Amino acid sequence: MLKIRLQRVARKHIPIFRVVLTDSKNSTKSGKFHEVLGTYNLMTDEKKVDAERIKYWISKGAQPSGTVHNYLVHERIIPGKKINVLPRRTPIKKEETAPASPKATQGEPTVVATPVAEASAEAPKA
Repeated sequence: MLKIRLQRVARKHIPIFRVVLTDSKNSTKSGKFHEVLGTYNLMTDEKKVDAERIKYWISKGAQPSGTVHNYLVHERIIPGKKINVLPRRTPIKKEETAPASPKATQGEPTVVATPVAEASAEAPKA
């Protein structure tokens, strides 16, 4: 299946991406792609896409990735609503502890802690 997705092309700390048409089995870092459809530079906020080629490939069955889909909807290249591309958060499961049985605590004496008042000592005046 063909995918339209972003491919990072710049160095560390310089986010520049290509919008490429590639096979979905190819890794994003493999460098294999069929066609470059545009660029996306986050440093200068420069965005260039070939809208006609994107519409052509979508009509042929290519699927845009979530981020590219949201970008194309924002630029009004394709109609539709944006989709949530953030990862789902899984709640942290608390370990269930069995309540202490009342038989185990019957033989043990109950200890109540009482607060100890601190004596305030005044320093002698010299």
